[in-house]
Amino acid sequence: MKKNLFHRLSDISRIHHRAAFRDVHQRITPKKSGFLDLAKARYSCRAFTDKPVPDGLLDQILEAGRMAPTAVNKQPVHIWVVRQPELLEKLGAATQYLFGASLVLVVGCKSGDAWVRKYDGKNGAEIDAAIVGTHLMMEIADLGLGTTWVGSFDPAKVKEVLDMGDYEPVVLFPVGYPDKEPSERHGVRKALDELVTRL
Repeated sequence: MKKNLFHRLSDISRIHHRAAFRDVHQRITPKKSGFLDLAKARYSCRAFTDKPVPDGLLDQILEAGRMAPTAVNKQPVHIWVVRQPELLEKLGAATQYLFGASLVLVVGCKSGDAWVRKYDGKNGAEIDAAIVGTHLMMEIADLGLGTTWVGSFDPAKVKEVLDMGDYEPVVLFPVGYPDKEPSERHGVRKALDELVTRL
């Protein structure tokens, strides 16, 4: 039985409706990423004012570290908050990169508590500590504070100053209010085509 004109028009309408949505992903404006803006704005701060970091902001920074993902959620990580002037002075003997900050966060890991990859025995403790450190660093930036990732330090001296036990120091973060603009190298990045392989 032949379709009448009304049914044929209805079919055409449905086909047109489906076709109109075929390129919808190209026509919708992509969601703007607040995180991407933060990642672009964050920079390695190497000079701080003498204004102290309020406890409320410090608690938010530490909470960001606490919420960081770790392998199998084993959390083989600990954070030391160093504010005592005498301890800061001793830490200064372990690294020249505290930049006079009145607050330093030290992230350490314990390999015995970490997930281990069964295929090659790779221990995930340092990776977990790096993830926690990244959360701390980005929250610091989001709160309008400054820091830089300090990996150049004498681990034996840091362990001695902080009495870290079985933990190994991974990264130090001097924290404070920035007193210096980003360096001219801050925006230098590899092009995506150089950085990424699309398969």
